[in-house]
Amino acid sequence: QAQLVESGGGLVQPGGSLRLSCAASTSIFRLDYMYWFRQAPGKEREFIALISSDGEDSYAESAQDRFTISRDNGKNTIYLQMNKLKPGDTAVYYCRATGGGVDYWGQGTQVTVSS
Repeated sequence: QAQLVESGGGLVQPGGSLRLSCAASTSIFRLDYMYWFRQAPGKEREFIALISSDGEDSYAESAQDRFTISRDNGKNTIYLQMNKLKPGDTAVYYCRATGGGVDYWGQGTQVTVSS
C-alpha cells in the first residue's frame, strides 16, 4: 500500500513552472519532517527542500529563490512549487518522510525541462 504518492510532474519549457504534490497517509503526514529530493540520470539523489510538522522549511542552495515547499494539513499533502525551471532541473522528484526512526519514500514523479 502506497504511503507517499507524488504527482504533478511532466514536460515544461525552460522558464516555466510546475507544482508537485505528495499525498501521505495520516500517520506519515504526522512525522517530524517531509522532504523533496531529486535524482537526475547518472547522478546521486540530492536534497531539495524540507518542511517540519510545525511548518518550518529549509532549502538546498540550488532551490533557494526558485522553489517553495509548503504543506496543507487538511489534505495530508505537501507541495513543491518550482518556478523559472531550467534544463538542469530535469530529474525524478521524490517525496520523503522521516521521524521516530522510520523513513518512507514515494515512487517519484518525472520532471523534464526542455524546449
